[in-house]
Amino acid sequence: MTDSDRGRTGAREFDLILFGATGFTGRLVAEYLVKKRPSLRWALAGRSFGRLERVRNELATLEPSAKELPLLVGNSMDRAAMDRLVRRTRVLCTTAGPYARYGSALLGACAEQGTDYCDLTGETHWVREMIDTHHARAVETGARIVPSCGFDSIPSDLGVLMLHEALVARGGRLAEAHYRVLRMKGSASGGTIASALHAAERMGDPSVRRVLADPYALNPEGARSGPGPEDSFRPRKDPETGRWLAPFFMATVNTRVVRRSNALLDQAYGHEFRYDETVDVGAGFTGLARAAMTSAGMVMSGAVAFAPVRMLAARLLPAPGEGPSREEREGGWFDIELLGVGTAGERVRARVGAKQDPGYGATSWMLGESALCLAQDELPRRGGLLTPASCMGMKLVERLRAIGMTFQVESAPQ
Repeated sequence: MTDSDRGRTGAREFDLILFGATGFTGRLVAEYLVKKRPSLRWALAGRSFGRLERVRNELATLEPSAKELPLLVGNSMDRAAMDRLVRRTRVLCTTAGPYARYGSALLGACAEQGTDYCDLTGETHWVREMIDTHHARAVETGARIVPSCGFDSIPSDLGVLMLHEALVARGGRLAEAHYRVLRMKGSASGGTIASALHAAERMGDPSVRRVLADPYALNPEGARSGPGPEDSFRPRKDPETGRWLAPFFMATVNTRVVRRSNALLDQAYGHEFRYDETVDVGAGFTGLARAAMTSAGMVMSGAVAFAPVRMLAARLLPAPGEGPSREEREGGWFDIELLGVGTAGERVRARVGAKQDPGYGATSWMLGESALCLAQDELPRRGGLLTPASCMGMKLVERLRAIGMTFQVESAPQ
């Protein structure tokens, strides 16, 4: 029996360790878990015992049993310490980013020790590096390593999987999918801004730029077939609705995850599968103006790659640990429509959404349920650097529906 097998039969001390519990998003995930699963065998982990203790005291005001939560201290950049930490748990859930700076030793330890793992990263260049370094070992140990389990990239990845399942149930097969953000309201925390600034800093490395520019950046070698899509920052009209579409700022992350899912699912969506993500900004001249402004903003955002601009942004924008208030999080929402087109031209539409700030309220739900899915659900016994769709699939869709998120197939217009 492997160490991974022993862990999944309950021999490990914890079902789940939440690392980064003292950060802004980490506290939200901890709050979610303590409300939803007070009897879970879990622990809080981070670099500072004092800060962890304060988080535990806050949680105890919501659920008295939280005062007994174990507190585990460790430096995420100390590989030996992370090996010791992850050997104690079946699942490691981490919110400690930027992951390219603080996450490599922790992910590597999980791959080595057969510990399942989930995070919130949107750092494509780092995920590519982790695939190259740890995928083969995670396959051997059975560790299910699942990055991008928040707004990056669950709505995209599970939304496309849902289209695929709907078409298969009708005797068809998915050939292309189009993701349209219809409405969204939310704000950014300091942790997200820090991750974005760190990614911009890495843009000076030509190898990083090559990864970020590659539509199939996360695909396995030999599984990069397809029509060779290119990311576009240009406004364009939706051929289905005639409304104007603008580039979606997370598309360069999400599309790579969806394409990796297709490859890991044995090209279930087809070798010529096409996928894109945009924002629906309306019809007529007003829609065109909004699309043009959004496109210009995307192009201008590239200026953050320059060191003086990054320094100014770091001074003016929220610092790590800061983020939207409870009222702001609960006042946020997102509403996404996905159109799937089958190989015979048949169409199916789906909706994904939540009545929570997408980046923090809904993201804490999605990451929390991803960790619980890994810890509690019967999933395929397949290790490696995986994706939400290829690892947890419709099991996670069912969990997210159960907590009030929208994941539904709406119609199949022909």
